[in-house]
Amino acid sequence: MDTNLGSLDVVAVPNDDVCCPPPHGCLSAVQASTVPFNFSDATLGRHLARRLVQIGVSDVFSVPGDFNLTLLDHLIAEPGLNLVGCCNELNAGYAADGYARSRGVGACVVTFTVGGLSVLNAIAGACSENLPLICIVGGPNSNDYGTNRILHHTIGLPDFSQELRCFQTVTCYQAVVNNLEDAHELIDTAISTALKESKPVYISISCNLPAIPHPTFSREPVPFSLSPKLSNQMGLEAAIEAAAEFLNKAVKPVMVAGPKMRAAKACSAFVELADSCGYAVAVMPSAKGLVPEHHSHFIGTYWGAVSTAFCAEIVESADAYLFAGPIFNDYSSVGYSLLLKKEKAIILLPDRVVIGNGPTFGCVLMKDFLQGLAKRLKKNTTAYENYHRIYVPDGNPLKCEPKEPLRVNVLFQHIQKMLSGDTAVIAETGDSWFNCQKLKLPIGCGYEFQMQYGSIGWSVGATLGYAQAATNKRVIACIGDGSFQVTAQDVSTMLRCGQNTIIFLINNGGYTIEVEIHDGPYNVIKNWNYTAFVDAIHNGEGKCWTRKVFCEEELVEAIDTATGAKKDCLCFIEVIVHKDDTSKELLEWGSRVSAANSRPPNPQ
Repeated sequence: MDTNLGSLDVVAVPNDDVCCPPPHGCLSAVQASTVPFNFSDATLGRHLARRLVQIGVSDVFSVPGDFNLTLLDHLIAEPGLNLVGCCNELNAGYAADGYARSRGVGACVVTFTVGGLSVLNAIAGACSENLPLICIVGGPNSNDYGTNRILHHTIGLPDFSQELRCFQTVTCYQAVVNNLEDAHELIDTAISTALKESKPVYISISCNLPAIPHPTFSREPVPFSLSPKLSNQMGLEAAIEAAAEFLNKAVKPVMVAGPKMRAAKACSAFVELADSCGYAVAVMPSAKGLVPEHHSHFIGTYWGAVSTAFCAEIVESADAYLFAGPIFNDYSSVGYSLLLKKEKAIILLPDRVVIGNGPTFGCVLMKDFLQGLAKRLKKNTTAYENYHRIYVPDGNPLKCEPKEPLRVNVLFQHIQKMLSGDTAVIAETGDSWFNCQKLKLPIGCGYEFQMQYGSIGWSVGATLGYAQAATNKRVIACIGDGSFQVTAQDVSTMLRCGQNTIIFLINNGGYTIEVEIHDGPYNVIKNWNYTAFVDAIHNGEGKCWTRKVFCEEELVEAIDTATGAKKDCLCFIEVIVHKDDTSKELLEWGSRVSAANSRPPNPQ
């Protein structure tokens, strides 16, 4: 699961580890093929298709447009590649995001400008979450570059760079392929950069080029041999020495996992360190799922005032804390209200170590640092023992009266019982963030949500992509009604793909998370008949089952059916709850974020 980024052959099929996604290959030697192709197959389109298969992409999410149609023909012709047609570009991008979370890399194909600017929001989200994603755009005919022609799908100017300029801020590399001579180099550089940087890249391919044979594509592409990133050895040793001295003199140190551990491929190294030092182990909310929750010293989610029970007390009372890959933004810090002190913290970034108010060490890889530190720390279980002393097990929600309207805490009590190593949870932006955060993940259970970017509607496309990649898991998606209305169409793509996801549509009549930050009439939405909507999309094609539930008895019956007789179907369960039924954590978090948002301007 957690190896150096070495030579690439084929990405391993995901296993049941809850840590980081599969590495991008781990072979040290590359055997190049010497068998030439049929020259008619030596085209740009087929080379791109073979490259995608080679790095582990077997599904590409697309929306056709006249500039990418020939390219799509060549992607379809690749035996190992499946083209998944989506209802819109935004969802295609979200699906590639979800796919990358499971498989380690994702890809989408759209058309020029109208498609590119539609998918841009999803690419920005993947950038914020450090996901390697290949965004491919069918571009103008190569003969039109440098002319004064005005093309359709543009804003009416003879300048084709608008789309490129937009992508420059949300991708780590941009390739505009409008001639065959350097196409091989540009495509390979873009894809390898995405893998090395764990960020999205943009590839624009002129619409008249994919079908043309060229000598540079005449052989099977040699698998990437990506130079592994290396730590500066002197800096690494100095960082470990300083950190060990800092932590070994602490009385009750703790460890907290952050979301950048995924991109740093340091999840296993983090657990290795936790095993050896005995510290209490917590996760930031956006790192849930990166550390196994069955670990003997796991104490829950550290999220300031809305942490899981007793976790914040242990973390914030510690005299030293090691944060691995954190992101401290206004959401993760609950409106900048964390009770942490810089002088007590060691902050690990993917390639940098910052120790308290003291030294900083650059060119030190997080994985190398954690592995080295594990050999230098003294065992110290004080913080975990303190947690164990004060811990009181969670209570259960009040039992529902017969036919009593369903409460959200009762819903999630039943979702908890559904989880196993064969499931994965997708949590939409909203109150599901807080309710899903309290779920206890069994060994192997996947968990994903988009906290840094927080784009409502992300979960529909991400569920499609994740389920397409993780065929060994049944996805359970928790989606609010407001978010669902943004991206609902691609439930139809889930049906076309034969997925058996369970979607819990939580119908509370509006944007509840925004109500708790700042209420107003704009947070109330038009109610849909959601089950009827999905039935209309189903239209008798594919396997689909829907149910609307109002009380616990109906919920239990629906879950029994979804996990029993309809286990091979896409199951859509609309849960009707009161508009003010929210988690206590959202109430607290919303008031603090509101206070941060409404701070008056500083005096000039």
